[in-house]
Amino acid sequence: MSDNITPVGIELHQKARELELVYANGERHRLSCELLRVLSPSAEVRGHGAGQETLQTGKINVAITDIVPVGNYAIQLKFSDGHDSGIFSWNYLRDLIDNRERYWEDYLNKLHEAGASRDPDVQVVKFFDASKE
Repeated sequence: MSDNITPVGIELHQKARELELVYANGERHRLSCELLRVLSPSAEVRGHGAGQETLQTGKINVAITDIVPVGNYAIQLKFSDGHDSGIFSWNYLRDLIDNRERYWEDYLNKLHEAGASRDPDVQVVKFFDASKE
């Protein structure tokens, strides 16, 4: 695999709740634990086909509790909310790095459309607006 796909190092920044991937070519990229959790490649999050995704809410404070190597191609991340079924391949992690801004914006839009929140302690309430009828 190329230098920008397979990391040579992985660092967990617990206070910042970020996973840093270090590459042989000197690149270093950080991904938030929240982003990794809400975009987990697991069936629990993605479903088993298009349209079966489950919107992840209330994950702003989630942390990674363990990182388990999976062969030479991936890692399994274990999260503080008990989620541990996602296998993050090097290719998938690179895709998250390269497209994180777009994926994050899409996620925030989906939360907004669903009237949901990143914060588990915040309940979003939609009020009926009679002026729009």
